[in-house]
Amino acid sequence: MTKTTGRFITFEGGEGAGKSTQIHRLAGVLRRRGHDVLVTREPGGSAGAEAVRHVLLSGAAEEFGVRMEAVLFAAARSDHVEEVIRPAVEEGAVVLCDRFMDSSRVYQGVTGNLEPHFVRNLERIAVNAMTPDLTLVLDLPAETGLRRAKAREGKNAAPDRFEKEELATHEKRREAFVDLTRTEPDRCVLIDARQSQDAVALAILAAVEPLLETEASERPARDGKA
Repeated sequence: MTKTTGRFITFEGGEGAGKSTQIHRLAGVLRRRGHDVLVTREPGGSAGAEAVRHVLLSGAAEEFGVRMEAVLFAAARSDHVEEVIRPAVEEGAVVLCDRFMDSSRVYQGVTGNLEPHFVRNLERIAVNAMTPDLTLVLDLPAETGLRRAKAREGKNAAPDRFEKEELATHEKRREAFVDLTRTEPDRCVLIDARQSQDAVALAILAAVEPLLETEASERPARDGKA
């Protein structure tokens, strides 16, 4: 088949929602159909961003406050965008990313209580016009997601910086992610992650296929300007 124009698809949702599993399932399907696929993640995805990932998820930056964490996330995202995501999309790849700018809106903005204008200004600089073509929000009750995350990591594994927070905080994040699909319906699609893995995968594919069929001329150009 003819290679499609590059696309940028992000996966969002709470802890244990199944993002990583579904990204790899989708990547496999797209590769079998002849697409060049890049799978990446945040925080991380590039050499510089991976270094920041450890600092953030270990909780080493927590004592400096949520504002500093937001700045570190933005720095990691900027490196990730310019070193990995933008070049891949420009070369025609379908980039699948586990978390992106919406996680900062929810984690640092909504539950971190940072001012919306501060979060959006950081986002504008870090993303630098590299807005996702499609964002898939995997929705799952927070309690279920945390239970899945714990089972995935093993009962003796220590929770990371964000997994350890109170259930009410996780549920508030879930609500914020769902709200994103209401406020930006042209970009964000809500996926019921309570279904079986196969059913979730089918729902994701149904959301992705129209995007990959869209002609390049119909998609806004990305000129890299903030």
